[in-house]
Amino acid sequence: MRVNRALALGLLLAVATRAAAQSPEQSAARARQLLDTMIAALGGPAYLNVRDQTCRARAAFFGHSGELTNYDVIFDLILWPDKERIEYSSKRNIIDVFNDGHGWTLDRAGVSEQPRTAIEDFQRGLRRDLDYLLRFRLKEPGLELRYGGPDLVDLQEADWVEINDAEHRTIRIAINRTTHLPLRAVFIERDPATHERTEEVEYLSNYQPVQGIQTPFQRTRLRNGQKLYQLFIRSCQYNTGLSPSLFTRESLEQRWAELGRHRH
Repeated sequence: MRVNRALALGLLLAVATRAAAQSPEQSAARARQLLDTMIAALGGPAYLNVRDQTCRARAAFFGHSGELTNYDVIFDLILWPDKERIEYSSKRNIIDVFNDGHGWTLDRAGVSEQPRTAIEDFQRGLRRDLDYLLRFRLKEPGLELRYGGPDLVDLQEADWVEINDAEHRTIRIAINRTTHLPLRAVFIERDPATHERTEEVEYLSNYQPVQGIQTPFQRTRLRNGQKLYQLFIRSCQYNTGLSPSLFTRESLEQRWAELGRHRH
């Protein structure tokens, strides 16, 4: 076993040495080939043409010191490219809605505006989302692709692809050499004012085919080494025709009125 592991590591090192010797053009072409193969493995046109999705999951959320702050059912509704509605608990009576530069929340006190910080965090989150990147950003002006070489990622042989955008963000994707599916995505950026570095890492696993799309049924995200959340997906549906009206303040006001009727 030790001999086989040493041999595998030696082969990876040899490939990494060759990758480092590539010209920028060769490196970019290799990265593009890996991305195209990954997108095909994810479902090709079926994956790229997702317009909306609804997933039911168990979600674990963690605080700054790593403590579990909440573990409950969530329903995550997304209308691409910039609308999301998250309904918490099986009662679905606490809801967050984000719609591009706007946001609202429904809780036990009624409907209110999301704080500006929450809306900005949502918009930053879009820039750090792998699906958003693959579906909407790969033709963005100023993107630079680079092959990052081979690696052992979560005990699986993988290749790294690195993408740098015009705003100096870096996205690194570890792609499984056998399945060609993404194992890990790393998003790195610096605050333009403070120059503080932020690194978010997403681990993707337990892929299941849903409507021709390979869907990771387990997702874990960390920020600067601290766990933010884990999602254990129970079911997903794509392209069900979600209405844009679900992602408005009015939809939450209507839900609040329904909850009020149930309380009496």
